[in-house]
Amino acid sequence: MAKGKVLIVDDDQDISKAIKAVLNSEGYIVSCAGGSEEGMKMLASQKPDIIILDVMMSTSSEGFEMARNLRKNSRYKNIPILMLTAIKQKTGFDFKPTAGDPEWLPVDEFLDKPIDPEELLAKVKALLEKSEEE
Repeated sequence: MAKGKVLIVDDDQDISKAIKAVLNSEGYIVSCAGGSEEGMKMLASQKPDIIILDVMMSTSSEGFEMARNLRKNSRYKNIPILMLTAIKQKTGFDFKPTAGDPEWLPVDEFLDKPIDPEELLAKVKALLEKSEEE
């Protein structure tokens, strides 16, 4: 039985495939998009329960921009967003483990790259459980 639908938006196909494999092994239905434009197109047909979103894709802030657009859209504003980031690894800048300002960075949780599969599964499960309660 499927646990939920997940949309991964990341321009790194290797990372997307690895995340998809981990989530599929636990019963999640997973779709992948290579960027925010493709991700926005897939949202209507896929109707995901959660979005896993990379920060840096074709631009260094593409993920932030997509998150803000999702929160402004009444159809998608309540879908949990787990943001992937390699910013700490690349710049030393560290996000808090929980989301920041709801206007500037409207995501529910962060996960640093490289991704630990157990942490990924725990965060996805927790975000889905939280969204079901609301």
